[in-house]
Amino acid sequence: MTSGESPPKPRRRQYSTGRLEAFSDGVFAIAITLLVLDIAVPARADQHLLRSFIDEWPSYMAYVVSFSTIGAMWLGHNAVTEYLDHADATFVRLNLLLLLFVSFLPFPTRLFAEFIERDSPERVAVTIYGISLLLTATLLMVLWRYALRTKLVRPDADDEEVQLLTQRLTPGLGAYLVLIVAGLFVPIIAVIGYFAIAVFYIIPFRQLRQGLRFWRRARRSPRP
Repeated sequence: MTSGESPPKPRRRQYSTGRLEAFSDGVFAIAITLLVLDIAVPARADQHLLRSFIDEWPSYMAYVVSFSTIGAMWLGHNAVTEYLDHADATFVRLNLLLLLFVSFLPFPTRLFAEFIERDSPERVAVTIYGISLLLTATLLMVLWRYALRTKLVRPDADDEEVQLLTQRLTPGLGAYLVLIVAGLFVPIIAVIGYFAIAVFYIIPFRQLRQGLRFWRRARRSPRP
């Protein structure tokens, strides 16, 4: 190297995504399994088992909402990693931070199930629940934005699909903020809203609309 040449820049270490995906899937699976462990009827419910079973409806509702939310987060995380060419050290650590909040979700779920219909404690529990969901969704979006900014996404990724994923990961953040505020006044409305956000991410509305349009065109086309 001559004196006029600048020294070569050190290459950033690249990580394959296989172990990252496997570890992340394991954390999502454990978190979603822990939700059901908090559902139980009282030990002395043998004489009124049906009533005791029905009385546990807050636990069922909390389970369904959290299961749907973690499932939606997993779908989003799966979409992000599908577009990755490789990962770097910062992405791996951001992913760990995301998993920190994912694995924490069973706790606010239990908190909400225990204190629903108790006025002031219910508002506190639903607020903690909503903030936990907001932080988890925010970190998922940050993870994707970081991958785009640092060019970790595959070079052959379709631009339209990349833009669509960016759009799908963004709207829920504002909705979570609105619902957190609403939960201070009508907690049950906030919980229903959290479930609606999860359903929005889970159900492939775009593919359904495309399928519906194809079916309508097929019906209108003349038969031979």
